[in-house]
Amino acid sequence: MVAQLFLSVVIVSVFATTDANTDIKVVCEQDSIRITWRINAELVPHAARFFLGSCLPSKFNVLPSGDGEAEFNYKLVNCKFKRLVKGKHLLYQNELTFRPNKRSKPAAFVYPIECAYKSPEGWVPTFLNPGSSFSEGRGRLVFHMELLNEELTSVAKTNVIPLGSFMPIWAAVEQKSHQPLLLFIEECVAATTPELQLDSQVYPIIGNKGCLLESVKANSVFLPRYHSSALVLFLQSFKFPLGNEVYIHCKLVAWDPDVLDETKKACHYVKEKLRWELLDDPSQSSICSCCDSTCTPRLKRAVKWESNGFSHNSVLGPLIVTEPSDSNVRDISEVQ
Repeated sequence: MVAQLFLSVVIVSVFATTDANTDIKVVCEQDSIRITWRINAELVPHAARFFLGSCLPSKFNVLPSGDGEAEFNYKLVNCKFKRLVKGKHLLYQNELTFRPNKRSKPAAFVYPIECAYKSPEGWVPTFLNPGSSFSEGRGRLVFHMELLNEELTSVAKTNVIPLGSFMPIWAAVEQKSHQPLLLFIEECVAATTPELQLDSQVYPIIGNKGCLLESVKANSVFLPRYHSSALVLFLQSFKFPLGNEVYIHCKLVAWDPDVLDETKKACHYVKEKLRWELLDDPSQSSICSCCDSTCTPRLKRAVKWESNGFSHNSVLGPLIVTEPSDSNVRDISEVQ
Protein backbone atom coordinates (compact mmCIF):
# COMPACT_ATOMS: atom_id res chain seq x y z
CA MET A 1 0.00 0.00 0.00
CA VAL A 2 2.82 2.40 0.94
CA ALA A 3 4.74 1.40 -2.20
CA GLN A 4 1.71 2.08 -4.39
CA LEU A 5 1.20 5.47 -2.77
CA PHE A 6 4.85 6.37 -3.29
CA LEU A 7 4.70 5.30 -6.93
CA SER A 8 1.58 7.44 -7.47
CA VAL A 9 3.34 10.50 -6.03
CA VAL A 10 6.36 9.89 -8.26
CA ILE A 11 4.16 9.54 -11.33
CA VAL A 12 2.28 12.77 -10.63
CA SER A 13 5.48 14.74 -10.05
CA VAL A 14 7.24 13.29 -13.10
CA PHE A 15 4.44 13.91 -15.57
CA ALA A 16 3.64 17.30 -14.07
CA THR A 17 7.14 18.49 -15.05
CA THR A 18 7.23 16.71 -18.43
CA ASP A 19 6.73 18.53 -21.71
CA ALA A 20 5.07 15.69 -23.65
CA ASN A 21 5.49 17.48 -26.99
CA THR A 22 9.27 17.33 -26.70
CA ASP A 23 9.42 13.82 -25.19
CA ILE A 24 7.13 12.06 -27.70
CA LYS A 25 8.02 11.88 -31.40
CA VAL A 26 5.47 10.43 -33.85
CA VAL A 27 6.10 9.43 -37.47
CA CYS A 28 3.10 8.27 -39.54
CA GLU A 29 4.13 6.03 -42.43
CA GLN A 30 2.04 4.55 -45.23
CA ASP A 31 0.50 1.71 -43.22
CA SER A 32 2.43 1.85 -39.94
CA ILE A 33 3.56 4.18 -37.17
CA ARG A 34 6.84 4.86 -35.38
CA ILE A 35 6.81 6.49 -31.95
CA THR A 36 9.72 7.35 -29.70
CA TRP A 37 8.83 8.19 -26.10
CA ARG A 38 11.51 9.57 -23.75
CA ILE A 39 10.91 8.22 -20.22
CA ASN A 40 12.10 9.85 -17.01
CA ALA A 41 14.67 7.79 -15.07
CA GLU A 42 12.31 7.30 -12.11
CA LEU A 43 9.89 5.37 -14.34
CA VAL A 44 12.39 3.15 -16.15
CA PRO A 45 11.76 0.21 -13.72
CA HIS A 46 8.12 0.33 -14.80
CA ALA A 47 8.78 0.06 -18.56
CA ALA A 48 6.21 -2.75 -18.90
CA ARG A 49 3.41 -0.34 -17.93
CA PHE A 50 3.73 1.89 -21.04
CA PHE A 51 1.30 1.15 -23.87
CA LEU A 52 0.27 2.23 -27.35
CA GLY A 53 -3.35 1.15 -27.30
CA SER A 54 -3.05 -2.53 -26.38
CA CYS A 55 0.62 -2.89 -27.42
CA LEU A 56 3.75 -2.82 -25.27
CA PRO A 57 6.88 -1.07 -26.56
CA SER A 58 8.51 -3.00 -29.38
CA LYS A 59 11.87 -1.88 -27.98
CA PHE A 60 13.04 -0.20 -24.76
CA ASN A 61 16.46 1.39 -24.30
CA VAL A 62 18.14 2.75 -21.16
CA LEU A 63 20.14 5.84 -22.13
CA PRO A 64 23.51 6.85 -20.61
CA SER A 65 21.72 9.61 -18.69
CA GLY A 66 19.59 6.96 -16.93
CA ASP A 67 16.43 7.99 -18.79
CA GLY A 68 14.56 5.44 -20.85
CA GLU A 69 13.38 5.46 -24.45
CA ALA A 70 10.35 3.42 -25.47
CA GLU A 71 9.94 2.67 -29.18
CA PHE A 72 6.65 1.61 -30.75
CA ASN A 73 6.87 0.28 -34.32
CA TYR A 74 3.54 -1.19 -35.37
CA LYS A 75 1.16 -1.56 -38.29
CA LEU A 76 -1.98 0.54 -38.05
CA VAL A 77 -4.09 -2.63 -38.03
CA ASN A 78 -2.54 -3.57 -34.67
CA CYS A 79 -2.81 -2.10 -31.16
CA LYS A 80 -6.57 -1.45 -31.48
CA PHE A 81 -6.23 1.69 -33.58
CA LYS A 82 -9.59 3.32 -34.29
CA ARG A 83 -10.19 4.04 -37.96
CA LEU A 84 -12.50 6.95 -38.76
CA VAL A 85 -13.69 8.41 -42.04
CA LYS A 86 -14.04 12.18 -42.07
CA GLY A 87 -14.70 13.83 -45.38
CA LYS A 88 -12.02 12.67 -47.82
CA HIS A 89 -9.63 11.49 -45.11
CA LEU A 90 -8.99 8.30 -43.17
CA LEU A 91 -8.00 8.92 -39.56
CA TYR A 92 -6.22 6.37 -37.39
CA GLN A 93 -6.47 7.23 -33.70
CA ASN A 94 -5.02 5.71 -30.54
CA GLU A 95 -3.52 6.68 -27.19
CA LEU A 96 -0.16 6.40 -25.49
CA THR A 97 -0.76 5.56 -21.86
CA PHE A 98 1.12 4.83 -18.67
CA ARG A 99 -0.81 2.40 -16.48
CA PRO A 100 0.89 1.69 -13.14
CA ASN A 101 -2.24 -0.10 -11.91
CA LYS A 102 -4.54 -2.75 -13.34
CA ARG A 103 -6.11 -2.04 -16.75
CA SER A 104 -9.53 -1.62 -15.14
CA LYS A 105 -8.33 1.61 -13.48
CA PRO A 106 -7.83 4.90 -15.37
CA ALA A 107 -4.41 5.52 -16.89
CA ALA A 108 -2.05 7.83 -14.99
CA PHE A 109 -1.00 9.51 -18.24
CA VAL A 110 -2.73 9.70 -21.65
CA TYR A 111 -1.39 11.21 -24.88
CA PRO A 112 -3.57 11.14 -28.05
CA ILE A 113 -2.08 9.78 -31.28
CA GLU A 114 -3.54 10.43 -34.75
CA CYS A 115 -2.43 9.73 -38.32
CA ALA A 116 -4.43 11.23 -41.20
CA TYR A 117 -4.41 9.93 -44.77
CA LYS A 118 -6.27 10.94 -47.92
CA SER A 119 -8.82 8.25 -48.87
CA PRO A 120 -8.15 6.58 -52.23
CA GLU A 121 -10.72 7.60 -54.82
CA GLY A 122 -13.77 5.33 -54.60
CA TRP A 123 -12.19 3.23 -51.84
CA VAL A 124 -14.48 0.65 -50.20
CA PRO A 125 -13.77 -2.92 -48.96
CA THR A 126 -14.30 -5.74 -51.44
CA PHE A 127 -17.40 -7.07 -49.68
CA LEU A 128 -19.42 -3.88 -50.24
CA ASN A 129 -21.16 -5.66 -53.13
CA PRO A 130 -22.10 -9.02 -51.57
CA GLY A 131 -24.03 -10.38 -54.57
CA SER A 132 -27.63 -11.41 -54.23
CA SER A 133 -28.01 -10.92 -50.48
CA PHE A 134 -29.87 -7.63 -50.30
CA SER A 135 -33.26 -6.17 -49.52
CA GLU A 136 -35.04 -3.07 -50.69
CA GLY A 137 -36.34 -0.62 -48.10
CA ARG A 138 -38.18 2.66 -48.09
CA GLY A 139 -37.27 5.12 -50.83
CA ARG A 140 -36.06 2.23 -53.05
CA LEU A 141 -32.71 2.18 -51.29
CA VAL A 142 -30.95 -1.20 -51.21
CA PHE A 143 -29.91 -2.38 -47.73
CA HIS A 144 -27.46 -5.19 -46.89
CA MET A 145 -26.76 -7.18 -43.72
CA GLU A 146 -24.17 -9.98 -43.70
CA LEU A 147 -21.99 -12.02 -41.35
CA LEU A 148 -18.30 -11.42 -42.19
CA ASN A 149 -15.29 -13.66 -41.71
CA GLU A 150 -12.75 -13.06 -38.93
CA GLU A 151 -10.50 -11.00 -41.21
CA LEU A 152 -13.41 -8.70 -42.21
CA THR A 153 -12.49 -9.24 -45.86
CA SER A 154 -15.52 -11.14 -47.19
CA VAL A 155 -18.82 -12.76 -46.27
CA ALA A 156 -18.41 -15.65 -43.80
CA LYS A 157 -18.54 -19.21 -45.15
CA THR A 158 -20.01 -20.71 -41.99
CA ASN A 159 -22.80 -19.78 -39.62
CA VAL A 160 -21.31 -21.73 -36.70
CA ILE A 161 -19.91 -19.37 -34.07
CA PRO A 162 -17.69 -20.64 -31.20
CA LEU A 163 -18.85 -19.39 -27.81
CA GLY A 164 -16.96 -16.24 -26.79
CA SER A 165 -15.67 -15.41 -30.28
CA PHE A 166 -16.76 -12.36 -32.23
CA MET A 167 -19.45 -12.13 -34.90
CA PRO A 168 -18.70 -9.26 -37.31
CA ILE A 169 -22.14 -8.21 -38.56
CA TRP A 170 -21.92 -5.83 -41.51
CA ALA A 171 -24.77 -3.56 -42.50
CA ALA A 172 -24.79 -1.13 -45.42
CA VAL A 173 -27.02 0.91 -47.70
CA GLU A 174 -26.30 1.44 -51.40
CA GLN A 175 -26.44 5.17 -52.00
CA LYS A 176 -26.31 5.02 -55.82
CA SER A 177 -27.42 8.45 -57.06
CA HIS A 178 -28.90 9.44 -53.70
CA GLN A 179 -27.40 12.15 -51.53
CA PRO A 180 -24.73 10.89 -49.04
CA LEU A 181 -26.30 8.91 -46.20
CA LEU A 182 -25.09 7.79 -42.77
CA LEU A 183 -26.16 4.26 -41.78
CA PHE A 184 -27.20 3.41 -38.23
CA ILE A 185 -28.43 0.23 -36.56
CA GLU A 186 -31.25 1.61 -34.47
CA GLU A 187 -32.32 -1.64 -32.84
CA CYS A 188 -31.23 -5.30 -32.80
CA VAL A 189 -32.67 -8.30 -30.98
CA ALA A 190 -31.91 -12.02 -31.02
CA ALA A 191 -34.80 -14.43 -31.47
CA THR A 192 -35.30 -18.11 -32.28
CA THR A 193 -37.48 -17.48 -35.35
CA PRO A 194 -36.90 -15.67 -38.69
CA GLU A 195 -40.09 -13.68 -38.12
CA LEU A 196 -41.01 -11.69 -35.04
CA GLN A 197 -44.47 -12.00 -33.51
CA LEU A 198 -46.06 -10.01 -30.72
CA ASP A 199 -45.44 -12.90 -28.31
CA SER A 200 -41.89 -13.68 -29.54
CA GLN A 201 -39.20 -14.02 -26.88
CA VAL A 202 -36.30 -11.72 -27.75
CA TYR A 203 -32.90 -10.84 -26.33
CA PRO A 204 -31.92 -7.15 -26.79
CA ILE A 205 -28.55 -6.37 -28.40
CA ILE A 206 -28.98 -2.76 -29.57
CA GLY A 207 -31.74 -0.54 -28.20
CA ASN A 208 -32.67 2.95 -27.15
CA LYS A 209 -32.11 4.35 -30.66
CA GLY A 210 -28.59 3.07 -31.34
CA CYS A 211 -27.13 2.14 -27.93
CA LEU A 212 -25.09 -1.08 -28.07
CA LEU A 213 -26.34 -2.76 -24.90
CA GLU A 214 -23.97 -5.71 -25.32
CA SER A 215 -20.98 -3.38 -24.96
CA VAL A 216 -21.94 -3.00 -21.28
CA LYS A 217 -22.36 -6.73 -20.62
CA ALA A 218 -19.56 -8.01 -22.86
CA ASN A 219 -16.79 -6.71 -25.16
CA SER A 220 -18.96 -5.93 -28.18
CA VAL A 221 -18.23 -2.68 -30.07
CA PHE A 222 -19.00 -0.77 -33.22
CA LEU A 223 -15.89 -0.87 -35.40
CA PRO A 224 -14.62 2.42 -36.87
CA ARG A 225 -16.35 3.16 -40.17
CA TYR A 226 -14.60 2.75 -43.53
CA HIS A 227 -17.54 4.51 -45.22
CA SER A 228 -20.46 6.55 -43.94
CA SER A 229 -23.00 4.23 -45.61
CA ALA A 230 -21.80 1.10 -43.76
CA LEU A 231 -21.38 -0.08 -40.18
CA VAL A 232 -19.80 -3.18 -38.61
CA LEU A 233 -21.16 -4.50 -35.32
CA PHE A 234 -18.41 -6.56 -33.64
CA LEU A 235 -20.68 -8.71 -31.48
CA GLN A 236 -19.14 -11.08 -28.93
CA SER A 237 -20.98 -14.37 -29.05
CA PHE A 238 -22.51 -15.69 -25.86
CA LYS A 239 -24.91 -18.41 -24.79
CA PHE A 240 -28.27 -17.02 -25.85
CA PRO A 241 -30.89 -17.93 -23.27
CA LEU A 242 -33.33 -18.52 -26.14
CA GLY A 243 -31.58 -21.51 -27.71
CA ASN A 244 -28.59 -22.45 -29.89
CA GLU A 245 -30.15 -21.43 -33.23
CA VAL A 246 -30.53 -17.68 -33.33
CA TYR A 247 -31.78 -15.04 -35.76
CA ILE A 248 -30.59 -11.44 -35.48
CA HIS A 249 -33.34 -8.91 -36.26
CA CYS A 250 -32.15 -5.33 -36.84
CA LYS A 251 -33.74 -2.05 -37.86
CA LEU A 252 -31.37 -0.23 -40.23
CA VAL A 253 -31.71 3.52 -40.66
CA ALA A 254 -30.12 5.68 -43.39
CA TRP A 255 -29.92 9.29 -42.29
CA ASP A 256 -28.59 12.74 -43.13
CA PRO A 257 -24.87 12.64 -42.15
CA ASP A 258 -25.00 16.24 -40.94
CA VAL A 259 -27.71 15.49 -38.37
CA LEU A 260 -26.72 13.56 -35.22
CA ASP A 261 -28.91 13.55 -32.13
CA GLU A 262 -30.20 11.28 -29.34
CA THR A 263 -32.25 9.23 -31.81
CA LYS A 264 -29.75 8.99 -34.68
CA LYS A 265 -26.50 7.70 -33.27
CA ALA A 266 -24.16 4.74 -32.84
CA CYS A 267 -23.02 4.52 -29.20
CA HIS A 268 -21.02 1.87 -27.36
CA TYR A 269 -19.83 1.70 -23.76
CA VAL A 270 -16.07 2.10 -23.25
CA LYS A 271 -15.22 0.29 -20.02
CA GLU A 272 -11.77 1.91 -19.70
CA LYS A 273 -13.42 5.35 -19.62
CA LEU A 274 -16.56 4.23 -17.76
CA ARG A 275 -18.82 6.07 -20.20
CA TRP A 276 -20.75 5.83 -23.45
CA GLU A 277 -18.94 7.03 -26.58
CA LEU A 278 -20.28 8.24 -29.93
CA LEU A 279 -18.70 6.25 -32.76
CA ASP A 280 -18.69 9.01 -35.36
CA ASP A 281 -17.45 11.86 -33.17
CA PRO A 282 -16.31 11.08 -29.61
CA SER A 283 -16.26 14.81 -28.85
CA GLN A 284 -20.07 14.75 -29.09
CA SER A 285 -20.46 11.73 -26.79
CA SER A 286 -22.91 13.68 -24.64
CA ILE A 287 -25.47 12.56 -27.24
CA CYS A 288 -25.03 9.06 -25.80
CA SER A 289 -25.75 10.05 -22.19
CA CYS A 290 -29.40 9.02 -22.64
CA CYS A 291 -28.32 5.38 -23.19
CA ASP A 292 -28.68 4.82 -19.44
CA SER A 293 -32.25 6.15 -19.47
CA THR A 294 -34.55 6.80 -22.45
CA CYS A 295 -33.56 8.42 -25.73
CA THR A 296 -36.54 10.37 -27.05
CA PRO A 297 -36.76 12.34 -30.31
CA ARG A 298 -36.98 16.08 -30.40
CA LEU A 299 -40.12 17.28 -32.17
CA LYS A 300 -38.28 19.13 -34.93
CA ARG A 301 -36.11 16.11 -35.70
CA ALA A 302 -39.17 13.85 -35.81
CA VAL A 303 -40.90 16.16 -38.30
CA LYS A 304 -37.84 16.08 -40.57
CA TRP A 305 -37.75 12.27 -40.63
CA GLU A 306 -39.84 11.91 -43.78
CA SER A 307 -37.41 13.97 -45.87
CA ASN A 308 -34.09 13.08 -44.22
CA GLY A 309 -34.20 9.35 -43.50
CA PHE A 310 -35.07 5.84 -44.63
CA SER A 311 -35.41 2.65 -42.62
CA HIS A 312 -35.57 -1.09 -43.19
CA ASN A 313 -35.91 -4.24 -41.04
CA SER A 314 -33.30 -6.92 -41.80
CA VAL A 315 -32.84 -10.47 -40.53
CA LEU A 316 -29.63 -12.50 -40.32
CA GLY A 317 -29.64 -16.20 -39.52
CA PRO A 318 -29.80 -18.86 -38.44
CA LEU A 319 -26.57 -18.46 -36.47
CA ILE A 320 -25.43 -21.32 -34.24
CA VAL A 321 -23.38 -20.55 -31.14
CA THR A 322 -21.50 -23.68 -30.06
CA GLU A 323 -19.47 -24.80 -27.10
CA PRO A 324 -15.84 -25.65 -28.00
CA SER A 325 -16.68 -29.39 -27.87
CA ASP A 326 -19.63 -29.11 -30.27
CA SER A 327 -19.22 -30.30 -33.86
CA ASN A 328 -22.58 -29.14 -35.16
CA VAL A 329 -21.86 -27.48 -38.52
CA ARG A 330 -24.15 -26.03 -41.17
CA ASP A 331 -23.34 -24.35 -44.44
CA ILE A 332 -23.62 -20.59 -44.86
CA SER A 333 -25.97 -21.15 -47.79
CA GLU A 334 -28.68 -21.75 -45.19
CA VAL A 335 -28.20 -18.24 -43.80
CA GLN A 336 -30.64 -15.79 -45.36
